[in-house]
Amino acid sequence: MTIQELTDRMNGFVTDMGWYQEDSPWPQTPRNIAISLALEAAEVLEHYQWGEQADPAALAEELADVALYLLQLAYLTGVDLEQAILDKMDYNYTRRWPEGSER
Repeated sequence: MTIQELTDRMNGFVTDMGWYQEDSPWPQTPRNIAISLALEAAEVLEHYQWGEQADPAALAEELADVALYLLQLAYLTGVDLEQAILDKMDYNYTRRWPEGSER
C-alpha cells in the first residue's frame, strides 16, 4: 500500500467518524493534529520507560497511531509526505555529521 493509499484510507475513516465536519467536537486542524502526533509519540516512549524491551503488539499500536496522525498532518498542510521523505533522505547523504558518527 502506498502513502497516498494509506492517507486516503485514513481520511475515509476520519470522514466516516464525522471529525472533518465544522461542528465536530474534535476539530481536525493542523494544530490539533500536531499536538495529537506529539502525544502519541510520547506514548511510544512509555513502552521503553523502564526497560529496553517493549511488547511488540502494544508498540505496533502506538506506532500506527503516530503514523496515522503524521499522514493526516501532511494531508491537512498540503505536504507531499512521500516526496518530503525522499528529499530528506537525499539531503541526509550530503550532511556533515559530528565526528564519530560516520559509518
